[in-house]
Amino acid sequence: MTQERWDGIDRYISDHLLEPDPVLDAALKDSDAAGLPPIAVTAPQGKLLQLLLRLARARTVLELGTLGGYSTIWLARALPADGRLVSLEANPDYAKVAQANIARAGLDRVVEVRVGPALDTLPVLAAEGAGPFDAIFIDADKQNYPGYLEWAIKLSRPGTLLIGDNVVRNGAILDPLLADSHSSEEVLQGVRRFYEMVAAEPRLSATAIQTVGSKGYDGFALALVDAVE
Repeated sequence: MTQERWDGIDRYISDHLLEPDPVLDAALKDSDAAGLPPIAVTAPQGKLLQLLLRLARARTVLELGTLGGYSTIWLARALPADGRLVSLEANPDYAKVAQANIARAGLDRVVEVRVGPALDTLPVLAAEGAGPFDAIFIDADKQNYPGYLEWAIKLSRPGTLLIGDNVVRNGAILDPLLADSHSSEEVLQGVRRFYEMVAAEPRLSATAIQTVGSKGYDGFALALVDAVE
C-alpha cells in the first residue's frame, strides 16, 4: 500500500459517505492561504470524531489545538442547540483564521476560542468552573500531551470521552527510525509518556486505533473516564 492508494481510498470514502461541504472546504482553503501547516484531520476523520461525540451524547466539548478551526467545526456540529465548545489555541494568528472559519460556519455562538498556551489556559478554565466536559479532544503539541492528560482528567466526569490524535507517528513510537519530520525525540517522548500515564491511570479505560489515509500512518487514542477521584 502506498500513500497514493491511501489518498485515493480517502477520496472514495468521502465521495460515497460524506456530503459536499463548501464551509469545510473554505476553512481548509483559507487556512492554507494563511500559511497554516496542513495538519488538520481529514474529512473521514472529522466525521468519525463527530459520530463519536454524537454517540457520547456530548453537550460540552473541550478541544486542545484549534489550528484553522476545521476539526472544531466537525466537533461543534455534533452538539445540540444548547451545546458549547471551548477550543484552546496557542498561536494568535491561527486563532484569528479559526475564528473567521467558525463564524462563517455559523458556530461562533457555540464555540469559544481562547488564545494562549493550553497549560496556562487550562488552570484558568478549572478556576472558572468550566468543566466537567463531556468530551475532550487533544490535538496540540505532542510534547505536552502528559500535562494535557492530567488536566483533561481534572476537567472530566465519569463517562467523559477523551480522544488523543497523532499517537502512532508513522510507527515511530516503536521505532524512532520511522519518524517523519514532525516527530522529534521530544515529541516521541511526550507521546510515549502519554501512553504510560494512560496505562497507569486506574480511572481510565482506554485503547488506541491505527489509521492510514491522506495524513499517512498514525492513530487515535480513545479513553473513557470511569471515575474522577
